[in-house]
Amino acid sequence: MITFEYPWLFALLPLPLLLWWWLPPYREESASVRLPFFGEVASAAGLKPALGAHVPRRNLVQLLLGPIAWGLVVVALARPQYLEPPLQRTQPVRDLLLALDLSQSMDTRDFKTPSGVLEPRVDAVRQVVADFVARRTGDRIGLIVFGDAPYPLAPFTLDHALVRELLADMVPGMAGASTSLGDAIGLGIKMFDQSHAQEKVMILLTDGNDTASRMPPAQAADIAKTRGVVVHTVGIGDPATTGEQKVDLDALKHIASTTGGRYFFGADQTSLASIYATLDRVTPHREKTLTWQPRRELFMWPLGAAVLLMLCYQLAMALYARWLARAAALESTA
Repeated sequence: MITFEYPWLFALLPLPLLLWWWLPPYREESASVRLPFFGEVASAAGLKPALGAHVPRRNLVQLLLGPIAWGLVVVALARPQYLEPPLQRTQPVRDLLLALDLSQSMDTRDFKTPSGVLEPRVDAVRQVVADFVARRTGDRIGLIVFGDAPYPLAPFTLDHALVRELLADMVPGMAGASTSLGDAIGLGIKMFDQSHAQEKVMILLTDGNDTASRMPPAQAADIAKTRGVVVHTVGIGDPATTGEQKVDLDALKHIASTTGGRYFFGADQTSLASIYATLDRVTPHREKTLTWQPRRELFMWPLGAAVLLMLCYQLAMALYARWLARAAALESTA
């Protein structure tokens, strides 16, 4: 559709008519020479002088082109614009960070599939987390893994196919044999520092206790809370084991409660899948749609038409005057 940026300028359309009514006529005096024998000179030249002032008359073309040209100028001043169809862009309002434990214990074959077959923990995590990523179409997702130290695998991205491919390539022990739980939270906080999303959510999964972090998990949780990062914790494995392989459920509960997240424990693939289904519900899909309607300026067309009309009129009048001069010359020679 076509709209005008300054439609109130159309009030200027009757301005020339008002000026013609209100302002006095323009008068111009020219110097002249008084001759006592002017009548004899005019009679000898065969001229018949006119009486009174000379009032120039406008022709029909001027009467038509003047209002048209003024109307086109006013239309140009009103700034016509063509509104193109609106463009919409969807922007995520949440950044979601997956922090996965890839210590050597993730290779333990103690996770039951729905059919009752035991499989390594890492295989169950791969499948469940990949399905979770596939459902989060509106979120930017980042991925870090941790063992002896945390490592970022993917920045926050909408390329979920890349995230799923990285999940498929995860190998237990690729990040080391130990568990740096606190440092993993610290790395996640640093990644969120570059995020402008309204919601910052981290999902932390581990099957052991913190044995390699320079930052204690409790301190990392306090920092995450001050930065507005919500951490959901997921514990897997066998709580009855001892030593480094024992998952620290108390630490996971403290991290979740401190940051406003939730704590879960998954004993097998089915329970792990239900955990991520619950996380999918408690972090609802939200998208912010930005709409922008491009405007194309059109003022140059009426303005150009007005200038072209005046130029054509002036050219036509110049040619007409030249034709009259030639006709008068031919008549005088005849």
